[in-house]
Amino acid sequence: MLLSRDISFYRRVLRLTGWIALQNVIVCVVGLVDNIMMGAYSQTALSGAFQANQVQFLLQMLVAGIGEGMVVLTAQYWGAHRMEPIRQVVSIALRLALVISVVFFALSQWAPMWLLGLLGNDGAVIAQGAEYLRITGYSYPFFCIGLVWVSAYRSIEKVAVGMVAPSVAFGLKLLLNWMLIFGKGGAPALGVQGAAIATVAARVLEFGIILFNAYRMDRRLALSFGELWRRNKELLADFRKVATPVILSGGSWGIAMGIQTAILGHLGAAAIAANAISNSLFQVISVVAYGMASASAVVIGKAVGGNEQDRLREYVNTLQMLYLAIGMVSGAALFLCRNWIISLYTLTPEALRLSRGFLTVLSVTILGTAYQLSCLTGIVRGGGNTGFVFYNDLIFMWGIVLPLSLLAAYVWNWDPVWVFFCLKSDQLMKCLVALWQVNSYHWVKKVTRGDAADECA
Repeated sequence: MLLSRDISFYRRVLRLTGWIALQNVIVCVVGLVDNIMMGAYSQTALSGAFQANQVQFLLQMLVAGIGEGMVVLTAQYWGAHRMEPIRQVVSIALRLALVISVVFFALSQWAPMWLLGLLGNDGAVIAQGAEYLRITGYSYPFFCIGLVWVSAYRSIEKVAVGMVAPSVAFGLKLLLNWMLIFGKGGAPALGVQGAAIATVAARVLEFGIILFNAYRMDRRLALSFGELWRRNKELLADFRKVATPVILSGGSWGIAMGIQTAILGHLGAAAIAANAISNSLFQVISVVAYGMASASAVVIGKAVGGNEQDRLREYVNTLQMLYLAIGMVSGAALFLCRNWIISLYTLTPEALRLSRGFLTVLSVTILGTAYQLSCLTGIVRGGGNTGFVFYNDLIFMWGIVLPLSLLAAYVWNWDPVWVFFCLKSDQLMKCLVALWQVNSYHWVKKVTRGDAADECA
């Protein structure tokens, strides 16, 4: 197998992966700390906040889809050294993210009980979650616009703001959580409401830092009001073609995760708590895998846009070896630290058993996640073929995983640990598809336009 000997390639990949992973780990640690603090307050509050965050997860998947679809275009234009079309594509993505955030804000205010009732049947958990959702809904516009802007900077290989902004916000979040959940420092003890207020404050601060970076530090993506609403019909058509499958994939995945939460949620409060704990730790451990996937999309997109097809094969071979190494290390880390993390929570014996079982399952499936996710969303999607990933996810998630899991939970009455394994089994099954698709090279598609893309219509 031909591996790259280009030192600059390794530096670029590792630099991007490192910064993106740091950004992701800070975001995930915020969630983990939130869970630990809420778990120390009460298991009901922990479960309620977790279910409320599934609504935000769907929002995040949709907006991440917008950002990732944008990156496919902007990374290729970056490879061609053309900033003007990049700015115009970013403006399209920001407008769409704003619209979606407003829709979810409205749902969080007017239908929180109905939304959470879809995810579980525990009245106390739903009530706690509704309180959390109503307050955190105010952060959605800040969160969505900031997420797209950070993705845009990542596509031009500027990733520091994506780490600095959440780092500062994390400090504020931690302080306010301590004060407002438990009533420290003279503040009232607000429980789940306090955690929600801390979340809103942290996201507003994070958005302010991103905005300062765009308009004072690195102005290449500082869009004026006129630029933000300017239309380019050709680029808009390209964005729809490239980004629609990615957005649909993100939305489909977010809905599927909500259904997975609902399946486990109807198995009892212990399963909800175990799922919250397991997913929070998994997100922290898997940051390098997700960072590598995002970095791969930029590197591969830039190579395709810059007409470096002669080097793609060695890049792809090298990246696949890195994915496998990351998966093995991540799985070992997750398995070894699972008991220590669980010991930080106040749990019932059943929730403790399920948490240990869920984390054991994830320590195995993370190997598949590291390989297939990075291959499909990094290499294949970054190379311009955004439709394949969408259809692949539809088949595995909706055609295999969810039907199998529903049968396991409600017909065969399997133990929740085995139901959880069914829910995560696609991470292993998709590896064969990823191996075939990546090494076929049918995914290489140039999606940029000529100079006409620089003109506004």
